[in-house]
Amino acid sequence: MRHTHPVPSGGAAIETLVEGSGPALVMLPSLGRDGYEDFDAVAALLAAGGCTVLRPQPRGIGASTGPMQGVSLHDMADDIANVIRALGNGRAVILGHAFGHFVARMTAVDHPDLVRGVVLAAAAARAYAPEIAATPRRAGDLALPEAERLAALRLGFFAPGHDPTPWLHGWHPATQRMQIDCREKQGVRQQDWWGAGNVPLLELIPALDPFKPTEKWAEMAAEFGARVQSVVIPDASHALFPEQPAAVAGAVLRWLDMLPS
Repeated sequence: MRHTHPVPSGGAAIETLVEGSGPALVMLPSLGRDGYEDFDAVAALLAAGGCTVLRPQPRGIGASTGPMQGVSLHDMADDIANVIRALGNGRAVILGHAFGHFVARMTAVDHPDLVRGVVLAAAAARAYAPEIAATPRRAGDLALPEAERLAALRLGFFAPGHDPTPWLHGWHPATQRMQIDCREKQGVRQQDWWGAGNVPLLELIPALDPFKPTEKWAEMAAEFGARVQSVVIPDASHALFPEQPAAVAGAVLRWLDMLPS
């Protein structure tokens, strides 16, 4: 059974969905998106596999409130840390989807005592093509014609043969602006969060993700060595979760079985 809990976080309050019982696993959504339908299928599988799944919604989504301007990655990490303290028995694995991996890694840096490991789900390479980088903003721009938004979703998010139409919904422009601002203007450098402290890492690479083309697949292993385990998910692009929920959940559960408590 799923429950919803508000978690105080300084001047913010973070709506968090809680499902299952067992070691805590936090799921963080991608840029401008919520953690409801995108994660429903995988969250249910993870809960059935023995996890307490926590889905904190970013500020501005659902019942999550708080300042939306001048927010840094450190502030977002503090929100997640407070969720782990309140609902995760003080320690959790954090799964970050796309933009969510920035927050996951920052939390591991700022709050190492709370983080057992980090799952990097469809985490982009250090650098990728500008036309690909533009797709989240275009897909989430509710003022654009539907055809243009679908084109952006097909280019950046969904593998051939997968229907992008459900992702015309689930975008939150104010939250997306806050997240873009925190990445571009708040003085937190990539090198500040990239290493995710010293925790174990699981990298889920969608085989058709333009944000991480094939020639970049070894990037993490070259940098972090035995700290990282990389798993390629076939027939998936950057959206990943609605495309291959069973494969995602299976890879995460297998890795969790090997993770030190």
